[in-house]
Amino acid sequence: MTTSTSTDFAAALRQGPDTVDLTNDFSGRTAIVTGGASGIGNAIARALAVRGARVAIVDVRAEGAAAAAAALPATEAGDGVHAGFGCDVTDESSVAGTIAAVTEHFDGIDVLVNCAGIVALAPAEDLEPGAWAKTIDVNLTGTYRVAQAAGRHMLAAGYGRIVNIASQAAHVGIDGHAAYCASKAGVIGLTRVLALEWGGRGVTVNTVSPTVVLTDLGRAAWANENGIRHQDEIPTGRFATPDEIAAAVLFLAGESSAMVNGADLRVDGGFTIR
Repeated sequence: MTTSTSTDFAAALRQGPDTVDLTNDFSGRTAIVTGGASGIGNAIARALAVRGARVAIVDVRAEGAAAAAAALPATEAGDGVHAGFGCDVTDESSVAGTIAAVTEHFDGIDVLVNCAGIVALAPAEDLEPGAWAKTIDVNLTGTYRVAQAAGRHMLAAGYGRIVNIASQAAHVGIDGHAAYCASKAGVIGLTRVLALEWGGRGVTVNTVSPTVVLTDLGRAAWANENGIRHQDEIPTGRFATPDEIAAAVLFLAGESSAMVNGADLRVDGGFTIR
């Protein structure tokens, strides 16, 4: 009868890297950012470009995507390394065509940030069926479509980082946000399954859950009495900036987060700890 020893078990332990890259350097990496023509997505795209990534900005507005890509900082490889692509995430053929175009243009995909999203606000009893359906289709099913299409390439390559933008609304009920809360809670559920299925094959999948973010649209929507009340409910006493969300994404998209998988990073100033 053979008895296993502690040496046998030690030899069977899988070893991680000897060192961890703490630089957040994305040189040589290709990153896709959906919804990247404006707002949070654009801040994320810029942050990735500053750290050396080749960035594919994907947006429903093709001209906006091209203009945003042209405005990104140059990488060490020079100007013109970024590109914009028009894509409707509610259309499976549009997603498939866009991912194919990105992989052909950049010869692969290393990072995907799913940031495309919409919000339709109304009391639950008054929410139009079309508004519910579109919110779910863009925010949840759209995230799935793009993750699935890009994930196939990442799995074939044995490497990938996917960051899905969820929301504090995935964790708490917010008045008038029935469709939005449901869609973002679904994004977290989807992310956990992808992380479980793909983590062992080199592809990690995580979410970032922001509070209100002071983009142009965020300022317009929350510069009112309701916004001031909500701001006061946040322990840190303010809303987030786009760059603060980008910083969280950079961590999850980089080498230093290789052991972070299926996690949700809340950038909400502590709002959801109550």
